[in-house]
Amino acid sequence: MSMLICAVIALIIDRIIGWPERLFQRISHPVVAIGHLISWCDKTLNKTDRSSSIRRISGIITVIIVAGVCLLVALIISHFIPEGVFGIILTSLLIWPWIAAKSLSDHVIKVAVALAASDLNAARSAVSMIVGRNAKTLDNFGIARASLESLAENTSDGVVAPLFWTVIFGLPGLFVYKAINTMDSMIGYRTQNYEAFGWAAAKLDDLANFLPARLTGLLFALTATKPIYSMSIMWRDAGKHRSPNAGWPEAGFAAALNIQLSGPRDYEGTRSNDKWLHEEGRNPTEKDIVLGLKHYNRLLNWLIVVAFALLVLFWLNKAGY
Repeated sequence: MSMLICAVIALIIDRIIGWPERLFQRISHPVVAIGHLISWCDKTLNKTDRSSSIRRISGIITVIIVAGVCLLVALIISHFIPEGVFGIILTSLLIWPWIAAKSLSDHVIKVAVALAASDLNAARSAVSMIVGRNAKTLDNFGIARASLESLAENTSDGVVAPLFWTVIFGLPGLFVYKAINTMDSMIGYRTQNYEAFGWAAAKLDDLANFLPARLTGLLFALTATKPIYSMSIMWRDAGKHRSPNAGWPEAGFAAALNIQLSGPRDYEGTRSNDKWLHEEGRNPTEKDIVLGLKHYNRLLNWLIVVAFALLVLFWLNKAGY
């Protein structure tokens, strides 16, 4: 239960101050360090003149190196963390940098502000910071849709999943998860350069996000004004997504907001024919981004409330009540 306390404290800290720019300028961010290690492995092991089989093996070695280093660091840190209140405070501060709740909402707010000001170029620039698709061709609806899809998916990847693995396995679970997730974001692409080398990272990320993604979708649905309807749409549409995980939070979010998500889009220079999630919903606008952020914050509030409720029940049971 102490790790649940630490996770909640870390979430609260992040929601209030995020990861301040001044702090980033002084000490950077732990994900940047992981990124440097992944880049080194990429340059050293991902040789384009090698066969796909060799590059896939090199990718597996990269996963072992990066995840292994993060696990070792977490185990060493955990060994030296003291018991008691000071240990809880220190652990909370160590978890805090890995939670991206405020950063995510800040990026999405910039998209809504630009759309509200009818500044299409600024909106495209803002949304390109949080999505991988070609934002230059997006209209107002496409920009709003892309930002809400990113909000839904990254609620899982950037908030729920880190907290989930922290509560289950402590700092080692958190550090290894972020290593896997960062590897997927850097090399887990189905491109000529990474399809073989990034195969292991992508598959491991799918596995690591299997439960958190479904939990996030459930949370979006349960905190909706029509939870039963939202859950039924999520169950119906989640499998339509190209990703085995992203469809769950996106479908639950789409139903909760009564909007369409996913659908055809330009990605990596090609036009996809992705199916719609909650096809009966309306085209999203900047107003739906605002509603989506309110729903997102409501989900985070409920996470904190439920966590505190569980802690109270645990303490009451321990006290013999």
